[in-house]
Amino acid sequence: MSAQIAQQEFAARLVSVAEATEAKLDALLSPHLLPGEKTRPERLLEAMRYGSLGGGKRLRPFLLVETARLFGATGDGVFRAACALEMIHCYSLIHDDLPAMDDDDLRRGRPTAHKAFDEATAILAGDGLLTFAFDVIADAPTHPDPAVRADLTLLLARAAGLGGMVGGQALDLEAEASKSPHTREFVALMQSMKTGALLLFAVEAGARIGGADAKQTAALSRYGAALGAAFQVADDILDAEGDEQALGKRAGKDADRNKATLVAALGLEQARKRRDALAEDAIQALADGGFGEAAAILAEAARFTVARKS
Repeated sequence: MSAQIAQQEFAARLVSVAEATEAKLDALLSPHLLPGEKTRPERLLEAMRYGSLGGGKRLRPFLLVETARLFGATGDGVFRAACALEMIHCYSLIHDDLPAMDDDDLRRGRPTAHKAFDEATAILAGDGLLTFAFDVIADAPTHPDPAVRADLTLLLARAAGLGGMVGGQALDLEAEASKSPHTREFVALMQSMKTGALLLFAVEAGARIGGADAKQTAALSRYGAALGAAFQVADDILDAEGDEQALGKRAGKDADRNKATLVAALGLEQARKRRDALAEDAIQALADGGFGEAAAILAEAARFTVARKS
């Protein structure tokens, strides 16, 4: 597959998966009650939908869907798993924007959830998305094999929790108050948890759903880890030099808040080199895994990660 064709196919697939994810999230976050539910409070549901619908590239669902597709796994269950992951991601954004955290007023070009509703409702909306994510991923329609669903549930809990995203957010907040320079090693650890863990989960979940063997899983894990790291470095660079209108959120806040970033630790030029090297490592991991042309779209995702403007 030529580079131009791969880029076109990637762009089309990214849009297609985003649209399918949006449609599935819309259906899951409907007033329709599941067995055991008594009611879905209207304002809370509205806030959950506000925080998760109508925006974003849906890169995490894309990575899960495309990794599963590498092994011929497609269908509604794959998108349910992708939506569970996206609910976790969206809950984290709602909570991350709160005054006690990053105190942001803008997300995806519109008011953040606590501005559009109120702080209490935003907290509960995040709580609701977090909990519902595990409902979705553990439920029978996600995969016919209970062992696969159990594995996915455990992987997601580990990626999202104390040793993953939430732990990384805690390290991020601690770093803001630090009087010492943030080392490259600390930044890499924090970012691998706060941002990288969910991106890695996307790839590992797709591999589990697809029935990847040990060699393939190892290669895809290396790909996911490198892509996750590249994504966050790219984010740091965009915050330092990106356009606020294109970003859809406030730029320049990392330096203002003493955030632990590789831009601060290495400088912009070295951060760019690190970003590009990580993307190349991700692409090489796919080659080493023996996926060949079948993984061209995933390779293009790594290139997109470093070239994006928002």
